[in-house]
Amino acid sequence: MTSGTVFSIEEFAVHDGPGIRTAVFLKGCPLRCTWCHNPEGQKFGSELMVKKGEQSICGTEYTPEDLVAKLLRNEAIFKMNSGGVTFTGGEPLAQAGFLVRVLELLEGRIHTAIETSGFAPEETFREVLGHLDLVMMDVKLVDQERHRQWTGVSNALILRNLETLIGSGKHFIIRIPLIPGVNDDKANLEATAALLEGAQGLQRVEFLPYHKTAGAKYPMVGREYAPGFDTEVPPRLDVEQFEKRNIKTMIL
Repeated sequence: MTSGTVFSIEEFAVHDGPGIRTAVFLKGCPLRCTWCHNPEGQKFGSELMVKKGEQSICGTEYTPEDLVAKLLRNEAIFKMNSGGVTFTGGEPLAQAGFLVRVLELLEGRIHTAIETSGFAPEETFREVLGHLDLVMMDVKLVDQERHRQWTGVSNALILRNLETLIGSGKHFIIRIPLIPGVNDDKANLEATAALLEGAQGLQRVEFLPYHKTAGAKYPMVGREYAPGFDTEVPPRLDVEQFEKRNIKTMIL
């Protein structure tokens, strides 16, 4: 039986898709973004977490059936306000087998969405895409070498999956975490806007400005926060490149 590891389930989430939602954070991520806000979501499997001197285990294993049963307790609430469930992480595509089975069990019952980096084999991306109502996908950097420098991986797979998403007919939202001195320059934002120009299913681009609290959780999992950029400098917010291409934008 396929099982999956979840490190958090947050009810009444309002920034993870339409309506009131439950956000399911799947554990494990192949990226190592230096600004990551959820370091406890990077490692695969359970791990020890220490908060205010109290120890706890971060990561709970679920069968698809158990997780779906838990999520459907709020089915009536979801239907009342056009909400649903959003799978995030970590990187939810890294537990694709588990995720697909959960989505199959939820299909036709509630609205489903994913928040993903898009870093996954193309066949995996297509399979999961076929079971979703909405995709929220991060586009951090267009330049491959800069992407590798700041996230630890190439963006070649991500850009191919973005092309698949654009051609799929699915509704999608692009999210850009704006990191000062990393990806908030005009050249990167212009290149990102150019990739999205004319995309039929694109609802909007959401900007997530860097927040200095990102480093607070690192000591809890025994790590030092060393992002490699000046955390005191606010990110540049430039929506012009998107608006001139008639792409809707939102700042979260």
